[in-house]
Parts: sequence; structure tokens; C-alpha cells
Amino acid sequence: MADERPNVNIAELVSEHHRAVFGYAYRLSGSVPDAEDLSQQTFLVAQQKLGQLRKVESAKSWLFTILRNCFLKSQQRQRPTAAANLQLNVDTIPAQPPKSEDIDRERLQQALDKLPEVFRHILVLFYFEQCSYKEIAEKLDMPIGTVMSRLARAKGHLREKLFAAEEAQSDREQPSTTP
Repeated sequence: MADERPNVNIAELVSEHHRAVFGYAYRLSGSVPDAEDLSQQTFLVAQQKLGQLRKVESAKSWLFTILRNCFLKSQQRQRPTAAANLQLNVDTIPAQPPKSEDIDRERLQQALDKLPEVFRHILVLFYFEQCSYKEIAEKLDMPIGTVMSRLARAKGHLREKLFAAEEAQSDREQPSTTP
């Protein structure tokens, strides 16, 4: 039986998927230099393992998996934050989330950067990679219930960070009433 692997080279993958890979790397890392490093590392690993790509149609997903693994390896040196140590004041979480068009991309990235890694990673998988709960559970090797509860807590943390930044911005913009 003949080899049915796709005839694709790394230059084609870079040309077609660099923007998406860089965007995902930026959301995970929170900084341009780290995203550049992650993107480069992703394509280097992809070049080494090009023979593992079975379908050209799944190249983007394959690259995202490589990128996520590179990111997780780079984060292993950091100690995780215990959930018991997280201080979340549920009274400060607003009842209504902002409309998506009201959220500034820069403010969103700053809020994501302030989240503990465990929450940021689940948010990125859910919203930016558009994975289902089941896919996230499989990728992170955790029960689906854990994914759901962490995602709910991550959303609360993100909402809190976004509204805190919004309130600070509006306080700076209001004129002072003291003489």
C-alpha cells in the first residue's frame, strides 16, 4: 500500500497558518516576544514532525496542539496556584456582563494576563480555540466537571478583572469635584 501522507512542506504551513498560530500564542502567553518565541518553536517542532501530519485539512489543529504543548512545557517551571488561595469576592462580580463590542482588545488581554494560568488556559481553549467541554477535558486530561467548574470560575475572574479595569478607567476620566 502506498504512503497516503499529504504532500505539504513547512513553508506552506507557515504561510497559511502563521497568523492563527501567533494569535493563539499571544492569547496564551500575553506578550508579543513570548508569542513570537512560541510561534517559532511551534513551527520548528512541526518541521521535525511533519511526517505525523495525516491530513492537510487538520494542519491548523495539529499546529495548535504543538503550540499548546510547547506552552505547557514552558510553564512547568511555574508553581500552580492552589484554588484555596484564590480570593474571589462574588459581591464585586456585576450581574450583567458587558456587550462584546464594548470590550477593548487590549483591556481583554491585560485581564487575561492577570488570571492564574489554570483559568487563562481553559478560557483560551474555550473561546479562542472554540473547544467543547469534552475536548478541553481530553486535552487537559481532567474530568469534564472540573472543566466546567474551572471555566465558570475563570469567567468570574475575567469579568471581575474587566470591570475593575473599567471602573478604574471611568474614575480617571471623571473630573475632580474637590477645590
